[in-house]
Amino acid sequence: MDVQRVVVDRYPDPAYLPRLREAIGAARAGGVPVIYVVVGFRPGYPEISVRNKMFGRLAGTTPLVGGDQASQIHPDVAPEPGDVLVTKRRVSAFAGSDLDMVLRAGDVDHLVLTGIATSGVVLSTVRQAADLDFGLTVLADGCLDADPEVHRVLTEKVFPHQADVTTVAGWAATR
Repeated sequence: MDVQRVVVDRYPDPAYLPRLREAIGAARAGGVPVIYVVVGFRPGYPEISVRNKMFGRLAGTTPLVGGDQASQIHPDVAPEPGDVLVTKRRVSAFAGSDLDMVLRAGDVDHLVLTGIATSGVVLSTVRQAADLDFGLTVLADGCLDADPEVHRVLTEKVFPHQADVTTVAGWAATR
């Protein structure tokens, strides 16, 4: 989730994208659908209120030239034919998107989550997916956060209450 070029560039970790490629490869090899979730808005950002602390600064502004390229999935983990791309309008992968519809139509009842940032899209999606009764696995090293301590607390203390937490290698070995 949120492995868009503009996001990845803010979280420099040279080992992250190779780990993510490993997870994606294991999913494909195991017949697990790969769904990419990106944050995106219409021109002029009509979905954003100025009251929204995270996105409000965009409200009413003109999109940056080349912004569409910056918001694309990072080419190192680009979608392949058959992968699904879901656009969300807020932090959670479910907020303002058709993710729930895609999952239910595919009879998906268990999600394996990765993304940037652990304290953003991953946390919000874990909470909402758990409330929607999905089984959950979080790949701890498939997530990044600007604050390593926040990442640690979430993956070691918070997420285990609603999800199985493992590593990319540990999960890939079970495929």
